[in-house]
Amino acid sequence: MSSEGFAFELIFALLIKQRNAMLTKSIFLIAMGFVVSASSSAQNNLKMKSINNNAPVKCSKTITINANSEKVWSIMTNIDKWATWQAEIKNPKLNGELKPETTFDWKTGGAKIHSTLHTVEPYRQFGWTGKTFGIFAIHNWRLTEINGQTTVSVDESMEGFFAKLLKKSFNKNLEKGMQTWLDLLKKECEK
Repeated sequence: MSSEGFAFELIFALLIKQRNAMLTKSIFLIAMGFVVSASSSAQNNLKMKSINNNAPVKCSKTITINANSEKVWSIMTNIDKWATWQAEIKNPKLNGELKPETTFDWKTGGAKIHSTLHTVEPYRQFGWTGKTFGIFAIHNWRLTEINGQTTVSVDESMEGFFAKLLKKSFNKNLEKGMQTWLDLLKKECEK
């Protein structure tokens, strides 16, 4: 049996055997953030890659932060400092400059994650894309400043075998996780 086949069987067995909330949360966190580049070509910063609106798992959230877009951008994109304001994140490390195709590594929910940026447009757009365990994810942030306040919008889609299998649970956890991330970002920016 190939290592991929073994990994798939092991993951599937765990899903079937242990359906408690902690396992579902761990799988969700892995799927949400364990991303690698889906394309070897650089994305144009002027047009962000769209989420898949037909994906079984998707969510969009918005929050208004009482801070200018420069401050919000500085905190949101300072990947190495994420753990200082997000309890779920451990050991974040940007592997180069903040630009498309740069990778970053981090841990959340006990999982090591390797992500690749697809869009970096200062003070306006930030996103990454990738796949893991048969799940393909697109994660996008947009900032709009009006009168010293910044509206932050986040969109994500997930598709693939596990996204279909655990659609209800993944959608619930994605919505909760996005809201938590936005609330923590707001709190950090408004200090």
